[in-house]
Amino acid sequence: MPKDNAIKSVLIIGSGPIVIGQACEFDYAGSQSARSIREEGIEVILINSNPATIMTDPSMADHIYLLPLTTKSIIQILKEHPQIDAVLPTMGGQTALNLCLEADEKGIWNDFGVKLIGVDVNAINITEDREQFKQLLERINVPTAPAKTATSFLKGKEIAQEFGFPLVIRPSFTLGGTGAAFVHSKEEFDEKLTYGLEMSPIHEVLIDKALLGWKEYELELLRDKNDNVVIICSIENMDPMGIHTGDSITVAPAMTLSDTTFQKMRDYAILMMRSIGNFAGGCNVQFAVSPDEKEDIVAIEINPRVSRSSALASKATGYPIAKIASKLALGYHLDELQNQITKSTSALFEPTLDYVIVKIPRWNFDKFEGADRTLGLQMKSVGEVMGIGRSFQEALHKATQSLEIKRNGLGADGKGYKNYEQIIEKLTYASWDRVFVIYDAIQMGIPLSRIHEITKIDMWFLKQYEELYLLEREISTYKLDSLPKELLLEAKQKGYGDRQIAHMLGCLESQVYKLRHDQNINRVYKLVDTCAAEFKAQTPYYYSTFEADIQTPNGERYVHNESIVTDKKKVVVLGSGPNRIGQGIEFDYSCVHGVLAAKECGYETIMINCNPETVSTDFDTADKLYFEPVFWEHIYDIIQHEKPEGVIVQLGGQTALKLAEKLSKYGIKILGTSFDALDLAEDRGRFSELLTELDIPFPKFGIAESADEASKLADSLDFPLLVRPSYVLGGQGMKIVINKQELEEHVIDLLKSIPGNKLLLDHYLDGAIEAEADAICDGENVYIIGIMEHIEPCGIHSGDSNATLPPFNLGEFVMQQIKDHTKKIALALRTVGLINIQFAIKNDIVYIIEANPRASRTVPFIAKAYGEPYVNYATKVMLGEKKVTDFTFNPHLNGYAIKQPVFSFSKFQNVNKALGPEMKSTGESILFIEDLKDDQFYELYSRRKMYLSK
Repeated sequence: MPKDNAIKSVLIIGSGPIVIGQACEFDYAGSQSARSIREEGIEVILINSNPATIMTDPSMADHIYLLPLTTKSIIQILKEHPQIDAVLPTMGGQTALNLCLEADEKGIWNDFGVKLIGVDVNAINITEDREQFKQLLERINVPTAPAKTATSFLKGKEIAQEFGFPLVIRPSFTLGGTGAAFVHSKEEFDEKLTYGLEMSPIHEVLIDKALLGWKEYELELLRDKNDNVVIICSIENMDPMGIHTGDSITVAPAMTLSDTTFQKMRDYAILMMRSIGNFAGGCNVQFAVSPDEKEDIVAIEINPRVSRSSALASKATGYPIAKIASKLALGYHLDELQNQITKSTSALFEPTLDYVIVKIPRWNFDKFEGADRTLGLQMKSVGEVMGIGRSFQEALHKATQSLEIKRNGLGADGKGYKNYEQIIEKLTYASWDRVFVIYDAIQMGIPLSRIHEITKIDMWFLKQYEELYLLEREISTYKLDSLPKELLLEAKQKGYGDRQIAHMLGCLESQVYKLRHDQNINRVYKLVDTCAAEFKAQTPYYYSTFEADIQTPNGERYVHNESIVTDKKKVVVLGSGPNRIGQGIEFDYSCVHGVLAAKECGYETIMINCNPETVSTDFDTADKLYFEPVFWEHIYDIIQHEKPEGVIVQLGGQTALKLAEKLSKYGIKILGTSFDALDLAEDRGRFSELLTELDIPFPKFGIAESADEASKLADSLDFPLLVRPSYVLGGQGMKIVINKQELEEHVIDLLKSIPGNKLLLDHYLDGAIEAEADAICDGENVYIIGIMEHIEPCGIHSGDSNATLPPFNLGEFVMQQIKDHTKKIALALRTVGLINIQFAIKNDIVYIIEANPRASRTVPFIAKAYGEPYVNYATKVMLGEKKVTDFTFNPHLNGYAIKQPVFSFSKFQNVNKALGPEMKSTGESILFIEDLKDDQFYELYSRRKMYLSK
């Protein structure tokens, strides 16, 4: 049965601002879904309040509503578009499902004759209501852990008495494990039960027997109206039960599962999916398996929507789950759809992998002072990376190299822990760096049996780690000139970076690079093809690996490279790596628009990125996708292979920008603003000299490299002082200090965490107003795309401020200074592309805080507010295809747009919620108001100083 022809118009609900537990994987899902439905000639109307996403780009849907995700907004849209036939809520995470349920309860869908597709209300209720779900599993004979629900404190106490400790408390209807906790003793039970009941919107918790130490698995499934089910991907958590899957290191395909248990798990998953309701779409099912030879299976949960894991599974297999799930929701059957990669097999063909995927989460605990850093049932990570390799070891190394936490991979960088007690504690209480600590423990000589006993990580994974360590130890016995070729090849095949091998041999990275080139040990690129090369793949989606060369009968030696280089002119866009606070989805938005603009200019576009949640790593965004770490060695090899005209660095946030110096040093052309100009803006000394020449005021400042120098500087600068390290993003390590004791403490602290850094001390302009401007410059002409005034006073990081476009309280005299300063600085820095400048305004004088010649967090917001494709224009300027004067700018905005930060403090009890110069927000939403009398604006303005902290 083909699609339901009665559906002519579909409403897609997005997931709103990014919070811990719900990140840009739903932007990826929503974008794919909108494209998939429009391909069928069906109108798409979309609601989402997040301005930083691709999903809310005008090109994505027929009508886009940047409105709060409330039933009031839903009613407004349905009144304006009576033609809407159906609503698809499965692409917007828990937020969309909860909103859909609320609208259903209020009878809104019935009132407007809108039907639910992709899921049914019954399925949502059964899977979210822990008690109903447990009863269902009992009915269909799928094993579960002993569990009972409690809707009151007393009932919870009774259950605890019956089961005994340890227990797990899980609130119903929450996202990312919010409020979930392990309870090991009677003493902590009361507090955790109360918190769980508060966190659940229906004040209900499930209390179950803790399956500590069991292995955890996930299956990603798709089901059509005809009850065909395909398993897209099996995912194994390296971490045992007890750590939220979003915080777990995960591996695909499953590595340590026997075939009989896998088949049984498949059968259970299909049975569960078929019994939760009559719907067509995607599902994620989680299981626990006992770590003994019996391999008992217990079902944990099922999510009838696309999830973070389905974004990962899509990138892992090359099978676009959200795209196919949307077609199924329209009524198609799996056997009627094409596999998007092969174009010759059907979507009913289950992917098989001839490579390994490792996902590692990325945390930002340094932003949450006082946060409990141990990992548990409640998700705490802010992003993730994925590595693809021919073996688990290679994929693991690539993932650790992608994290951007100043590590070169596992071990071999001199940064491991050396203290026995510290290692044992870190193994016992899992934290963000456990992926490295396991290696340190093996290096110290702690037996694998002891590591297994503490962590319950399967012995297979620990043996893989041990092999890596033994290889490092063996290589360390050689010098550069005596290292056997087969050992060097083995190290590269297992993912060790040139830097790590150089560390083992006591030489330079460039010497290792030269040695492997001389010995013809070069990266080759393989296709991600969904079908283990059984069918020819049509998509240009690659990962790198190393192979031994093959000798042909005529004596020629070669390695098989699947990435064929064309003779078209090419451009490389560097992605922004893993999401983190200070560098989020807005840079992915910029990268995608950069790619599309370069395509329009006739370039073959090459994307390099390692974030599985994003639209930039979708296999059909760029002409070629290299799913690789944004790490020098990988990038350099791709550039050597592809020989592009140049590289765009200013769209990928600080990640890409940090590589500009290396690119420049190796003679690789940076498209747009030059490295020297980028460096000039970052180097406060040089930048201040420039501002002095231009006669532009800036706060008095000085540079210190020790606590002693800082103390002397303070005498001439006057307190309060703003202290910050140079070359950081998101205000990392910034603080306002008001006396010498605070200054000394903070400086010592900073130099301990970032040794050798230069610290900047600025006189802090107390009570100043903060504003910022974004502009496009072609080296001769400047066009200011937007000026925003912050509602909060100067001193709160711009990413944490409510920012108003256009300004609401700056006089003509101040506005003129902002415009003049922006134009002067953009031209003096020889900017080609985008620039963001931040200002502090005191006594009608506009001071410069900083200038960033790159895409900023605010560019997508301004583009959405004014309805203009600014990144597209800026990219064409960077490529030298257009001048600023070639564009007809036509911004339109009635009233004001406010960028509102969103925080994830609820994930961390007892954390300091005060705001300051270091950014803490995880996402943002956009609010449109007609005038300044609006109640929401008034409330924001009246609270503007409440959270200001040092």
